[in-house]
Amino acid sequence: MEDLGPVAWPPEPIRTERLVLREPEARDRATFIELLASPEVHTYLGGPRPRAELECETPEVPERWPGSFVVELDGAMIGQILLRRAAGHRRPAATGKADLGYLFLPRDWGFGYAAEACTAALGWLAGVLPGEPVVLTTQTANVGSMRLAAKLGFTEVERFKAWDAEQWLGMRSPVTPSG
Repeated sequence: MEDLGPVAWPPEPIRTERLVLREPEARDRATFIELLASPEVHTYLGGPRPRAELECETPEVPERWPGSFVVELDGAMIGQILLRRAAGHRRPAATGKADLGYLFLPRDWGFGYAAEACTAALGWLAGVLPGEPVVLTTQTANVGSMRLAAKLGFTEVERFKAWDAEQWLGMRSPVTPSG
C-alpha cells in the first residue's frame, strides 16, 4: 500500500454527529496496541499480534501518515480509518485505487460508529480526490464488515481465495454531483 498522493495532510479534524476523525497522536498509542493485539478485531485479519512485540515496535505516535485517521468518541480513540492507495494489490481490479480499511475496539461495535466514521472519511476523500473510486476487501465470513460495505455503497467486483478464506472485493464508484 502507498499513500494517497498529493493531498494536504493532516486535514482539520472531521466532525460528525458523535465522532471526530483526526490525525494520530502520542496519546493513542495504547489504543493502537489494543487494536492490533485484539483476537476479536483480528478474527478475519490473520490473527492478533503479540502485545509484548507491539509494545516494543509501536512508535510513540503510531500510524502517522496521510490517510490514517483516529476515530475519537468523547475524547478517546475507539478505532482507526485507513485510506491508502492499493498499489500491488492481490487483485488487478483494485490496483491503483484508494483502499478503505477500518478497525474498531470490540466494545464499540454495534453502535453505527464504523458507518459514521467511514462515511465521513469517504466524504473527505471525495473532496480532496474528486472522482476517485474506492475499494474494500473483507472476508465473506465477516458478516458485520459485509453489511457495512453494502451500507457504504460498495458493490461486489469479485470473490477470491486468500489467506485460506474466501475474500470479497467491493468497489464504490465516485459520487458525481447532480445538477
